[in-house]
Amino acid sequence: MTYQHILIDTEDGVGIITLNRPDKLNAMNRQLSSELHDAVKRMEADEAIGCIVITGAGDRAFSAGGDIHEQREDDRRFTEEELDPHRPPRRSTYEIAASTKPTIGMINGLAYGGAAVLASSLDMRVGCEDSRFRFLAAAYARINSTWTLPNQVGWPIAKELLFSARVVEAEEAYRIGLLNHLVQREQLRVKTMGLARMIAGNNRASVMGIKALLLEHMGQNLEQQWAKERHYTTHVVRGAKAEDAFPEFIARRGRPLPR
Repeated sequence: MTYQHILIDTEDGVGIITLNRPDKLNAMNRQLSSELHDAVKRMEADEAIGCIVITGAGDRAFSAGGDIHEQREDDRRFTEEELDPHRPPRRSTYEIAASTKPTIGMINGLAYGGAAVLASSLDMRVGCEDSRFRFLAAAYARINSTWTLPNQVGWPIAKELLFSARVVEAEEAYRIGLLNHLVQREQLRVKTMGLARMIAGNNRASVMGIKALLLEHMGQNLEQQWAKERHYTTHVVRGAKAEDAFPEFIARRGRPLPR
């Protein structure tokens, strides 16, 4: 696929996807959404990439959400066939959330509507003083984020943000866990890429196995979670032997690291 509305780059095992419609505050039209999904799937299949970062172009917005002008045109073109309840739903947001590789949102500005849904579907988010979120669905007779936001901030806070559709400023987003880290804008890329490189530098099978188990564990009781991990580490990704896991320690013969 030729990309028109996103930019892609790789750096030290990290795949970087930039939503690139800055004149439209990176609003997510069909083309951009399709390109984003395609890029994530390609990076997921690339063995050289261990972590995926998604951000927005410019200094105003991660993304303003869905492209309203395009949505108006879509509404005019709706047919009975498109409204068929048996027609399979678009799965792009789900497949990004369920990516086998860790995903980080570098939230460089506002993330409203569909962009808040996208951001809350990622594994982690790093923000700056200009980051802010708004889960807008209830204000516009729609429903979304019920399967993403509670996993990030818990039920009571998710209910408040979804019911009220109010703006969540950066400090609050950090306090409630919607942002993992909050830094000054000039440090945003450094902080995000530092975290991404750390993840990408770890054992890929272990990181991907941890994410797979965390996703499977939702809704299971503690014993089921324990049994699933036991099965996974016995039959899917077996733990490294001590000589492979701790070669530097063994080479030092247990002596502490020099200060």
